[in-house]
Amino acid sequence: MSSYQKSSAPEPGRATGLGLSLKGRALRYLAAREHSRAELERKLAAHAESPEQLAQVLDELQAKDFISEARVVESVINRRAGRFGAARIRHELQGKGLAPEAVADAVTSLKASEVARAREVWRKKFGEAASDAAERGKQMRFLAARGFGSEAIRRVVSQTEDD
Repeated sequence: MSSYQKSSAPEPGRATGLGLSLKGRALRYLAAREHSRAELERKLAAHAESPEQLAQVLDELQAKDFISEARVVESVINRRAGRFGAARIRHELQGKGLAPEAVADAVTSLKASEVARAREVWRKKFGEAASDAAERGKQMRFLAARGFGSEAIRRVVSQTEDD
């Protein structure tokens, strides 16, 4: 057999046959980070024998509290709030297929600290006030790309402290 052909014998330590069960795959994803039900459904769909099997596995995991929408929201906020604005985080939460009410509640809580978080991101990137209009525009575009609101951007770039 040439070195380019794969042998048909299984590698040591790998299961033969179908490999990981659907539930095993789901648990592996959940061990890495919190996933919403919609995310798991999307990732596992190709491995499920039927949509009913997938729904049954996800229902079981949700009943055992392995899948939690609240933990997904908390996880995203903890990982992203220090670097991104409410709009960017809202977009990420919506992409995870979370309930609109949960997303709205999370965004509302983020809005309270938007200026302070924008100021910290700005300080790390720039550290000093813009010297001209071009530099001010650059700073504003940077913060906008990070998902901060226009009012927070204006207050940070113009260095107003009226929080």
